[in-house]
Amino acid sequence: MPLLTELGRSCRGGYKDLAPTEQEKLTHHSFSPSFVCMDVRALMLWANRREEGNLRYSREPRLGKITTSDKPASKSARIHYRSVSRRRYHGLLLVAAAIALGAVFGLRNSNAESRDSADWIETWTASPQPIWTADFFAPLNIPRSLRYQTVRQIATITLGGKRVRIVLSNEYGSEPLVIGAAHVAVAGQGGSIVAGSDTALTFGGQPSVTIPPGAPVISDPVELKVEPLSEVAVSLFFPEITPLTTFHWEGVQTAYISPEGNFVGDTEMKTDSTIKSRLFLSGILVDAPAGARAIVTFGDSITDGANSTPDANHRWPDFLARRLAQAGGAPTAVLNEGISGARVLTDRMGVNALARFDRDVLSHPHADTVILMMGINDIGWPGCILAPREAEPSANDIIEGYKQLIARAHLHGMRIIGATLTPFEDTFKGNPIEGYYNADKEKIREAVNDWIRTGGAFDGVIDFDAATRDPNRPTHILAKFDSGDHLHPQDDGYKAMADSIDLKLLTARP
Repeated sequence: MPLLTELGRSCRGGYKDLAPTEQEKLTHHSFSPSFVCMDVRALMLWANRREEGNLRYSREPRLGKITTSDKPASKSARIHYRSVSRRRYHGLLLVAAAIALGAVFGLRNSNAESRDSADWIETWTASPQPIWTADFFAPLNIPRSLRYQTVRQIATITLGGKRVRIVLSNEYGSEPLVIGAAHVAVAGQGGSIVAGSDTALTFGGQPSVTIPPGAPVISDPVELKVEPLSEVAVSLFFPEITPLTTFHWEGVQTAYISPEGNFVGDTEMKTDSTIKSRLFLSGILVDAPAGARAIVTFGDSITDGANSTPDANHRWPDFLARRLAQAGGAPTAVLNEGISGARVLTDRMGVNALARFDRDVLSHPHADTVILMMGINDIGWPGCILAPREAEPSANDIIEGYKQLIARAHLHGMRIIGATLTPFEDTFKGNPIEGYYNADKEKIREAVNDWIRTGGAFDGVIDFDAATRDPNRPTHILAKFDSGDHLHPQDDGYKAMADSIDLKLLTARP
């Protein structure tokens, strides 16, 4: 009988919907802690009789679920209630209550403590996006689906650690996502891994996992030493026809897709094709070093690193992470939550900033600062092929969106830094997206930037506009920083953006 089902039947208050659903069976009986236990003594006796029962609660904000394990508890964790006199120990029920509630809300036996009690911090992220429909101009550049294939993805982490976990997302899937096997390793050259570093991942102790539609899943911790600013390889095997519904489009990093077969543990993986997007992988965590903290960079394609050199880690958040590491001080993760095409107010290449702020900013453990750089697509998209029927927003519309994000960050005790919007005159001139820029749209950008600089609502300002503009033509990006489309910087431009940041804004206590 499932552990929490029996627990509910042993409690006078009972458990709502005791019988596990088929989906709960698929997810190892993972569900919300909605039961109410009214008879502590009954629960105490039940817990003693069911010595093998072990409850665990995940503290990660995204993943707060109670899961069950039927592994035997350690001998040191067993309670031999028969040797205790109820008449002599009147306070025993209070102790039992603490033990029972602790079992539900986080107290673990010694074996579980050694597995799960570490403090965790995300060291790499990629914001999930839905695929867009065929009527949208931008190509997907990924296969329609996978079947009996392995995908190996490389990620450059910011903080190192001795233990690793990964987060997978089926956020935009309409069907359960089956992961047949998952491995993590230290990345080698190309799509290879360092020999001897390959480590199999489990999910609730199982080598495979089925992820419900709309849900993320976190792996169990594994022992794997990874260095700061190093590359980690995550290999996933898909044993069924798997539509690619949840991805991150602007990966700027090669992912390797195999022919048919399970190659998750291969040092040199067989490769049938490559892509530059992320598939289902949304996070990597490490055991947090003492005093570790995280900074979230929340933006659009300029934060995502569009037009930077693939596989080189030349996005401006990458350069910032290296600057912070060289500066010393508290270990700091830099989490890139940029989405190419992202907008403050409107969906399309991902949901709007207001909708994804909780998931992509507020949910991160140890995150105390967010850098917001978004709004240029709100201004540029309307009237061009990207959004031909949309009316452009006013500067005040975008500013009101900023105010909402500022208020929500402050409610969660986070510092929020505003970054000015970079120049965009002549953006996409001469190609099908021409119309992204015009003089009226430039006035909106200038009004938004003026408010960022002088409005006083942000906790600090980073002036990326000043760092990248041509001083002789301030509405235009400096030629030596221009990747060619007059919007996105190239590698030197991204480095100049990171170098322009006053680290005191980010390292002083919020």
